Amino acid sequence: MADNTGFDWKNPLHQLAFGFGSGLAPKAPGTFGTLMGVFFYLWLQYLPWFSYLLVVLVAFLLGIEICSRVSRDLGVKDHPGIVWDEMVGYWVTMLVAPAGIGWMLLGFILFRIFDIFKPWPIGWADRRVSGGLGIMLDDLFAGVIAAVGVAVAAWFWQGGL
Repeated sequence: MADNTGFDWKNPLHQLAFGFGSGLAPKAPGTFGTLMGVFFYLWLQYLPWFSYLLVVLVAFLLGIEICSRVSRDLGVKDHPGIVWDEMVGYWVTMLVAPAGIGWMLLGFILFRIFDIFKPWPIGWADRRVSGGLGIMLDDLFAGVIAAVGVAVAAWFWQGGL
């Protein structure tokens, strides 16, 4: 059953793309999608680093197809309710983060700043790359840049990672 956004609760790809409903938030769906990413990170953080990296890589690659199909279903290039990319972008941010809620919060803040303001190369990817890859790529770049920020902060705060 589709709602007025075109979101179909019965379609598992829509559920994934819309972050299990978090992308349906009337304001700031990307922020709510990132919060859903934090929720899943609470479990993902306990994976061995290589397994975590593998999960993130698979989620990114699947996200290209998920976002592409759901965008086509909705007839929109990058529907604001599609937040799978924000979830994966946050997981990328946290690849090098030390354990702890403060680091999770810093990762959240940095990722949202880069995702919202889109400095180069994030904005370039957002404008120039289309389809599912374009939806995912700008958040991958935002996640990588935010991860560098977290790593630098950890290096200064803790004297190294």
